[in-house]
Amino acid sequence: MQKSSIVIDKEYKIGDIDKRLFGSFVEHMGRCVYTGIYEPGHPEADENGFREDTSKLVKELGTTIIRYPGGNFVSGYNWTDGIGPKAKRPVRLDLAWSAKEPNQVGIDEFADWAERIGLPVMGAVNLGSGTPKDAGNILEYCNFPKGTYWSDLRIKNGYTKPHDIKLWCLGNEMDGPWQICHMEAYEYGRKACETAKIMKWIDPSVELVSCGSSSPDLDTFPDWDRIVLENTYENVDFISLHRYYSENGKRGDYLTSFVDMDEFIKTVVAVADYVKGKLRSKKKMMLSFDEYNVSQSHKPAAKSERWTYARPISEGYYSVLDALSFSGLLCTLINHADRVKVACLAQLVNVIAPISTQPGGGAIRQAIFYPFMYASRYARGQAIKAIVNCHEIKTETRGDVDALQVAAAFDEEDGTLNIFMLNCDQKEDVNVKIDLRSFGECEPEEQIILEPENGDIYAFNSFEHPENIKPHSVLLNCGKNNMPEFEIHHLSWNVIRIKVKNN
Repeated sequence: MQKSSIVIDKEYKIGDIDKRLFGSFVEHMGRCVYTGIYEPGHPEADENGFREDTSKLVKELGTTIIRYPGGNFVSGYNWTDGIGPKAKRPVRLDLAWSAKEPNQVGIDEFADWAERIGLPVMGAVNLGSGTPKDAGNILEYCNFPKGTYWSDLRIKNGYTKPHDIKLWCLGNEMDGPWQICHMEAYEYGRKACETAKIMKWIDPSVELVSCGSSSPDLDTFPDWDRIVLENTYENVDFISLHRYYSENGKRGDYLTSFVDMDEFIKTVVAVADYVKGKLRSKKKMMLSFDEYNVSQSHKPAAKSERWTYARPISEGYYSVLDALSFSGLLCTLINHADRVKVACLAQLVNVIAPISTQPGGGAIRQAIFYPFMYASRYARGQAIKAIVNCHEIKTETRGDVDALQVAAAFDEEDGTLNIFMLNCDQKEDVNVKIDLRSFGECEPEEQIILEPENGDIYAFNSFEHPENIKPHSVLLNCGKNNMPEFEIHHLSWNVIRIKVKNN
């Protein structure tokens, strides 16, 4: 067994953890909306057609904000197709995902569903085929109280109270050649700037996210981010990042995906701060990591014909390995809480998601459900920098990496310190001694562990075995101890919950 020491000092504050760090994403893609969150006629559908079983799992997951409606979908979407009487709404071809879009769920239905389950919406406007004026129209429709064409149309459609959506994405992945009406950085920057001006004139309280790079692998990174920010800096509040990870036969690299995410964030922060200096701005640009996830190890074949309704896309089962890799990303987001204020797990249901549903059937929690749920529940208050001294593991392309990925959150209000820890080592357990002397009297209470049972790193939950993968909890009896020791198993993700007595 390896030995490790960690110092967590309450004065080593990184920043406040924004609740929106634990957001998710609903796009009109695959079965995320139709037969995912919405399925009229389902045994558990409510009076509006939304599935209650899905909604219950969304609440349990602890999602704090939902990005909607895209994604690539939004770049070809006319939002007015999704309002008014459902019988009169057009069926359109969704060019982004080669499917038919029936427009039975639009901004009204989605905002109403989100409000009923207690979630704010992070809206997205179409800056592909759409115009700045279109963006102003949807904001007026959603947020203006009454007395104008668009606000009165919302009232006529049955929604007297404004949806009051306060966070908006200015398009999606406009740096990507795959995007409908893809633009070069300067073109997008100018269009986003003019859109932002219109939107903030209509509602000065909104926060806006400009499109950053959709991957650091693109040749345009990081110049895209620089050029966009040079054109939008004073009119937006965030720049976005998107990133996905997969095993690709390199397990060690996959388990340490957090290294790549960390470097991506640091580079975008550096670019943003360069632009701040160049423009002599007094504003510090924040980051919105509004798409991130890992790929599924198990991808059962699913019939998915082009130009059909709710065609399955990117569906499968997450393994323990996937959940461990994902948990490292969560630690990285917490460790950058000073600059990353919004993050969205993509997506919420069925499409590379923590929740899966069957049309007409049940809903299950995927393996990644649990790290997200516990992080959202316990990563509150201040992110605290952990000084980690541990052994390294060798990876194929990332070189030597610390075996432990650690994040800590101190909630001063309720006097709890929560430590999140991933052991990436595939063979070695680690004895960890944590120095908590700055907190005074501490009492370790619980250790939550997600790890493979019987060594099966590719085990997963399915509709036949929905609880095959589930964390277990160990009650701790260390007594009043500010130098506690813990055993961290190889290939495990852990939450160590500590009560701070002298808070």
